[in-house]
Amino acid sequence: MNKILLTALFSVLVVGLISCNENDDNESGLVSKWHLVELLSDPGDGSGTFQTVSSEKTVSFFDDGTITSNGSLCTMGTDVSSASSGTYSISDSTITVDNCNFTPPFPVSYQSEGVFLIINYPCIEPCREKYEQIE
Repeated sequence: MNKILLTALFSVLVVGLISCNENDDNESGLVSKWHLVELLSDPGDGSGTFQTVSSEKTVSFFDDGTITSNGSLCTMGTDVSSASSGTYSISDSTITVDNCNFTPPFPVSYQSEGVFLIINYPCIEPCREKYEQIE
């Protein structure tokens, strides 16, 4: 009887640990689909603010560490004519984009602000895209 009880308890513990590990990548709610809603492009004097845009651009973060978009992740913009993909790191909040035409590749970072996701592009002055979670 004790062996059955211990086996059942151990099984529940293992399943619980596996479930926790699978959810660690999404503890911040990052694993989701996001829709572009605003752009910020500072003119160089610090006066830039986010401006509402109309775009079909989306990005999707997956729990295997990959990211896809129906637009470019190499540069900021609303265009959806060229899809892109890459990987992301939760530990340093960076995105490594596949197939950008920059040598060396420039870092792209992200940050979560409540229900919004901000992607920061490597510009002299701030240039950012703001996404709203849709899935």
